[in-house]
Amino acid sequence: MRPEHIDVTAPPPRPSPDHSDCRAVASVLARVGDKWSVFVIMMLIDGPKRFNELKRMINGISQRMLTLTLRGLERDGLVTRTVFPTIPPRVDYELTDLGRGLAAPVKALGQWAFAHLPEIEGARNDFDARNGEG
Repeated sequence: MRPEHIDVTAPPPRPSPDHSDCRAVASVLARVGDKWSVFVIMMLIDGPKRFNELKRMINGISQRMLTLTLRGLERDGLVTRTVFPTIPPRVDYELTDLGRGLAAPVKALGQWAFAHLPEIEGARNDFDARNGEG
């Protein structure tokens, strides 16, 4: 038996994707996956809060980082900022409908992390011991 060349028609090349959808999704995930954004969303699940109230509730966040996080969440349509014309002015932050829709997955992720923290810490310790770290 002699090998023969058999012409096989190759499928036409697929158009090269530009990955614009991936970049768009990545920008959203960068916002909602940021640790401070997650904390802010978690704190706003129960209703509107004032800036200083949020700052007290979120351990370790600086005033500047809280300001930047709230602005980013507001820009993405996840949080609303309401200014009340009092002296001094009162400003409340609240989740929008879009933000409330995100609250459930964020809360589930937080609960998962809390429930699996011992396993994750154990895995980290094992890894560090094998690799001469820590």
